Amino acid sequence: MISSSVLTSSRAAGATLLVSGLLLASAAQAQISTPAASPKSTVTQRVGLTDVTITYYRPSAKGRTIYGTVVPFGKRWRTGANSTTTIKFSDDVTLEGKKVPAGEYGIYTIPNKTEWLVVLNKSTKQGADVDNFKDDQDVARFSVKPYKLGNTVETFTIGFSDLTPATANIDIQWALTGVKFKLATDVDPKVMAQIDEKVIKGTAATANDYAAAAVYYYENNKDMKQALEWIQKANANDPKFWNLHHEAKIKMKMKDYKGAMASAEQSRKLALDAKNADYVKMNEDLAAEAKKNSGAK
Repeated sequence: MISSSVLTSSRAAGATLLVSGLLLASAAQAQISTPAASPKSTVTQRVGLTDVTITYYRPSAKGRTIYGTVVPFGKRWRTGANSTTTIKFSDDVTLEGKKVPAGEYGIYTIPNKTEWLVVLNKSTKQGADVDNFKDDQDVARFSVKPYKLGNTVETFTIGFSDLTPATANIDIQWALTGVKFKLATDVDPKVMAQIDEKVIKGTAATANDYAAAAVYYYENNKDMKQALEWIQKANANDPKFWNLHHEAKIKMKMKDYKGAMASAEQSRKLALDAKNADYVKMNEDLAAEAKKNSGAK
């Protein structure tokens, strides 16, 4: 008969071999991880009150001539490498005058020497299979002119430039060529609705609410008298140097130069106490400009 100790030893050895085999199989199945030739990138930018996210893969030139060879002229391109480049909007937007609903879309382009066609399509999964592209899934098409870059951009890049409170350019650059198209968001109705609800009709507006409404009116050339009333309410009980600076700027726009100098001086003193050199300088500059415009000596 085989002793129990021998059986136990045999079973233990078998279990060890099984575990070892599983570990070896798992190791054999694991892939070697190496850097991607065209790494994935995601860039997100808030334009106005809208979040815009672009996801794309970034090939490098590596000494090659790009447009007309690597990227043929006159043919649809996924605008990057590996997968379709996608763009996602949290709200409805306008691209080069074309209305685009909130959502996620593929960006496809047809480069040519003097003009590019940019297409937003509902398909985000075409990848390199652009021959089976379905035009009836387009949500916007527009043409833009390419421009020559001052320096070579080695790695394909998409980004945002020329930001304003409601607009931005989406800029595509690679090698010595760039193209850009304008993105516009519908900011004013959204902000005005908030001002109407919280400040005009609301009964519990805070100093921050009054200040935000005043600054928006100032920056968008709306009713300056109303802007002044709101910023003065913001500064009534606990004036902050940044809000007093805005009050000075509103008075400047209203050509109340004496009032602008007074508010700038109040702001400057508070900024000095707070050791904020930037606002000290801004107030000194504003006061000097107000004095010059007033003709005072």
